[in-house]
Amino acid sequence: MTSDLSNATPEQLLHAAEDSVREARLLEVHKLELLLAWADLHSGDPQAEPGAVPVRYGGPRLITLGGDGTPEVADLALFEMAIARHEHVLSTRGALADAFDLRHRLPQTWAGVREGRCEAWVVRRVARMSRTLDRHQIRIVDEAVAAALDQAPSRILAIAEAKVIEADPVAHQTRVEKNQQDKGVWYPKARPGSQVDDADNTAGVGTVFARLDEADALAHQHTVDDLAAALAEHADVPDSAEPLSMDHWRAEAFAMLADPAAVLAFLNGIDDTPGTSEVEEVAQQPSRDPRRSAEVVVHVSLTDTGALGPVARVEGLGPRLLTQVSDLLGRHAAISVQPVIDLHTGRSVNGYEHPTDVKQRTQLRTVGDLFPHATGLFIRNGRAPDHDHTVAYDKHGPPGQTGDHNDTPLTRHHHRAKTHLGYTVLQLGPDKWIWGTPHGLYRLVTGGGTRPITQAEYRLHAQQALALSADFAA
Repeated sequence: MTSDLSNATPEQLLHAAEDSVREARLLEVHKLELLLAWADLHSGDPQAEPGAVPVRYGGPRLITLGGDGTPEVADLALFEMAIARHEHVLSTRGALADAFDLRHRLPQTWAGVREGRCEAWVVRRVARMSRTLDRHQIRIVDEAVAAALDQAPSRILAIAEAKVIEADPVAHQTRVEKNQQDKGVWYPKARPGSQVDDADNTAGVGTVFARLDEADALAHQHTVDDLAAALAEHADVPDSAEPLSMDHWRAEAFAMLADPAAVLAFLNGIDDTPGTSEVEEVAQQPSRDPRRSAEVVVHVSLTDTGALGPVARVEGLGPRLLTQVSDLLGRHAAISVQPVIDLHTGRSVNGYEHPTDVKQRTQLRTVGDLFPHATGLFIRNGRAPDHDHTVAYDKHGPPGQTGDHNDTPLTRHHHRAKTHLGYTVLQLGPDKWIWGTPHGLYRLVTGGGTRPITQAEYRLHAQQALALSADFAA
């Protein structure tokens, strides 16, 4: 690492930044290892010591901090470690509980974190999310999270969430049912002074909180979005005025729902046809079906017995029990099931544009943006990615240049960086890419995340990429 950063080259600065990330990760791991070593020193029963003060008189005792299968530790011994860590003993207890879970219940994940593959705070959160599982149930969480450690934190946590649900679907169903009993809508009153408080200004506005059934919340969101779009489209706004945000129009739509008659009058008003009599208008006015049509993409998997697993991933929502998916669809009278998309197949075409089915398969395979370390996910409500040809399209080139074998979906700003700043990218198959940055950093990107590679590894992969596999070209 260079000591004088003002004289460092771009390459030196990049490598120093990468080294600092790894060092910071390993330092957090070392802090957890120190906690574990301290706990190991104080794992004996203090009540077995000669002259021990009984527990009923405040004497030390063994306590369990982690989940099922973790060891005990003497409670009073943690106060001194808390002092050394410059924190309250409850913070020390929480950190040790996470460390116990990682070492004893999530060993594969712990091994990956000790290699510096992930931030410690991410796996500590996984440990807390999965603490109620027993030592057998947690194994599927450990395997899935360990395999995902090269992904962005949000994706790791989403995978962990799905696996915790899958490990104990009965417990999750209980959580769902409990939440159904805790639904409500609240209209909090402004506290005295808040109208002139710069930090929490409530002058002229009110706040609404609601906890609804998930299907009802989605239906309400769609209604508000549709009404907001109509209000924005038909608003009388001067040409010189700045356009109001959709947040503003959603607030207006939400407020209008308090008067259903006003909503109907507005919707009927924007459907008026000039020159049509009132009688003719009533006859021609189409009935408004309150049920929205929507496309729901559900990812399912089969168990070893060939049955559907208990958990599905719904695009834009996340992991849900199959019973929850049924509830989401249950309010629709007409449901059209589209053919299953087989992600093991592929095809190529002779034109420049990627066909819709190729785009869809690529997005479902990769889940998100394929720029190194990107966090963006392809969700229904987000902006569609740019489907960039990994190898630039040549109109004078051979047939079959466009397809699963030559498709790199990127968000617009990452696409611009690739195009204008000298990044190199090669595709090794329908779900594997290698990147080189302008100043010599190299990354392997797959649906499982981003992993640093050396220049030698990059060159080895590049040789593979020279002959794209024909398995995914029809």
